[in-house]
This record gives sequence, C-alpha cells and structure tokens, in this order.
Amino acid sequence: MNETNEKTGGKIGSIIGTCVLAIVCGVGGWIGSTIYTLKAKKPTAAPMQMPAQTIASAKVVEMPYNLPQKSIAHVEAMQEVDLLPQVDGYIKEILFKEGDIVKEGQVLYRLDDERYQAVVNQRKADLEAAEAEARRSERYWQRMQNADARGITQLERDNAEAGAEKAKASVLQAKANLVVAEYDCKKAQVIAPISGQIGKSNAYIGDYVAPSKGALAHIMQIDPIRVSFPLTDRDYISWRLAQKAGTQQPFRMRLALPNESIYDCEGSFDFDDNEMSATTATIIMRVKFPNPDRLLIPNSYVTMLADYENPPKYPTIQQTAIIDMPGGGVGVYVLDEKTKTVEARAVKVLPAHDGLIPVTEGLKVGEIVITSGTRKLQNGMKVIEVTPTSNAENDPNYVPVEI
Repeated sequence: MNETNEKTGGKIGSIIGTCVLAIVCGVGGWIGSTIYTLKAKKPTAAPMQMPAQTIASAKVVEMPYNLPQKSIAHVEAMQEVDLLPQVDGYIKEILFKEGDIVKEGQVLYRLDDERYQAVVNQRKADLEAAEAEARRSERYWQRMQNADARGITQLERDNAEAGAEKAKASVLQAKANLVVAEYDCKKAQVIAPISGQIGKSNAYIGDYVAPSKGALAHIMQIDPIRVSFPLTDRDYISWRLAQKAGTQQPFRMRLALPNESIYDCEGSFDFDDNEMSATTATIIMRVKFPNPDRLLIPNSYVTMLADYENPPKYPTIQQTAIIDMPGGGVGVYVLDEKTKTVEARAVKVLPAHDGLIPVTEGLKVGEIVITSGTRKLQNGMKVIEVTPTSNAENDPNYVPVEI
C-alpha cells in the first residue's frame, strides 16, 4: 500500500512541475514579446544639429590702397659754409645776432681797416706817379721821333722808346698793386656768401683774427632743405626701369617728424648719388623740402614716407576678417545672405594698413565677410548676424544683440 502511494505521489509531482514550467515559460515569452513590441514602437531620435553661431559681418568695399614706404632719413643743409677772414686784424664790429637768418651779401664782421686803407692810399699815389712818368716818357719818345735824324743817334732813339714802354709797364704794375690793396681793404669786412642760419660766433669784438686761426662762424642754408635716405639696389633698378619705360606712377614724398607728427609740406626729387654702397647695397636718394618754419633741423633724423599721388583701389576688408586656411595661406568666411550660412574662401591680400586689408584675389565688392566670431565657425554653418562691437568675440562680458 505504501509503495502504491509513493508511485502515485511521484506522478502527481511530475505533472505539477511540468505545469509550473509551462506557466513560467508562457509568462516569460509574453513579457519578452511585450518588451520587443514596445521597443519596436518607440520613435527614433533625430540627429543632433549644431546651433546657429552669433557673428558680426561687414560688406566688402572698394578703397584706395596707399601704404607708404617708410625709410629712416637724414636731414642735410642744402649749402653750408665756414666764415673765414681773408685778412688778419682786430674785430671792430659784429653786425648780426647769433642764430639769425642772414642774407647773401650781408656784412657780418667788420675788422679794423685803417692799415689797409693806408696801403690803398699809398698804391693810389704810386699809380699817379707811374702815370705821370708814363706821360713824360711818351712825350720824350714823340720828340725823338720828330727830331732830325742827323741830330740824334739811334741809341738815343732806342732809349727813348724803351723808356716809354717801361713807363707803361710801371702803370700796369701800379694798377695791379692798387687792386690788391683795395681787395685787402674790402676783405676787412666779412660778408655772408650764402643765405641761411648763422650759428655761434667763435670771435668777438676786440679779438685778433686771421685766416690761419679758424672759422669765425658757420652758416647753413635751411630753406629749402635736403633730406637723404637709402634705397636698395633692387628698388633703385626697378625705379630706373620704370622711368625708362614711362610706367612710373607719380608719387609724393612726405615726412614723419621725430614726435610722429606728419610734416605738412611735400618734397620734390633733388638727385640720386653716383655710387652704390658696397657694404649695404644701397644708394642715397635726396629730396628737397621747403622749410619756412625751421621744423627740419640739419643732422636730425626723420621718417621718409613715399606713396602714390593717385593710389590704386582694391576690395577692402577689416583685418579681423582674416583667418588661417588649413592648407596654408589666408582666407575669409563669406556670408550667404539668403541661407545665412558661411563659406570659407581663400584670398590673396596686401599688407594691412590702419586696420584694413586690400584683397587682390578671391573677393568682390559688395560681398559680406565675417569680421567677428570666426573662431567658432565651420564651412556651411548657419549664423546669426549681430551688431559688431570692438573685439567682441574676445570680450567675456559681450552679450550679442540680434537684429
């Protein structure tokens, strides 16, 4: 009986286990199908898009490009002279003030000329005596010519002729001595040989001066004045070839003074030197400037500015619009106004001037370029234009305002 009951209990347990397993598998399959269905019905997320970037832009405009070529230049006097006395003597008068502008022919120093005037008077007297002797000798010679040949000898006639000729020579000598004496007397006055500014006097009233004792003063012509600057051999050859071909553009020459102000007078070409420096491969060019206000001082240094009278025009953009291109060179981001997207474009430019850059290739007048916010951009990116501010993209407190 017990054996029968054990067999009956084992069958019942097997049936119950099978049912439980079936129920568990059914529930698991339902749960799995439900999860799969929910996953299949869940919508797929849209791909992420880059947000529109905030930028500032500006139109490409045509502007003249006239970047001046700069050179360090040296100011020189057109003429300068040391005042040397031609004769010796004591200074009697000084007829100028140190630093004055003097005129050519103006008497500057007057020496004591009594001794020279006395020599002049003596030479005049010698001349009068020589002329009197010449007249007497001429009359004697005339009488000898008119005398009867039987009353005089040939020797007497020859002596009379020689005496007349000698008397004439004495007159010439006396005249020459008088000229020398008058010259010495005249040179007791020291006269300005050129117009210009006179410097410090090296001698004063009562000083004994002589040619061997050195200059009395120095005069420099300062209006007009000359400015010299070096030009490289390459630029010089190009300049000469342009002159020969007739293609040289008219240019103007200006100066920047040591305090960085611009000199308001333009210069005119004076001349170029006759040799090239063997050490620097440059040649000295000289330009003449008016100097009525004496702002240009001999031996000072200024900056020569050479640019065109009629400068060429180029499409021009702000310097902040320039970006570095991945393959080398520079470029800009150009804005498409319709799609509000940007395009990176390579350009060729000239050196910047006053924050502006002329573009020789790659841009047209009227196109719009990005001037601020370029570091955040990529090719084809959408943008939002804002009012540009000074160095906006680098200002941490900058808040863009959409327009």
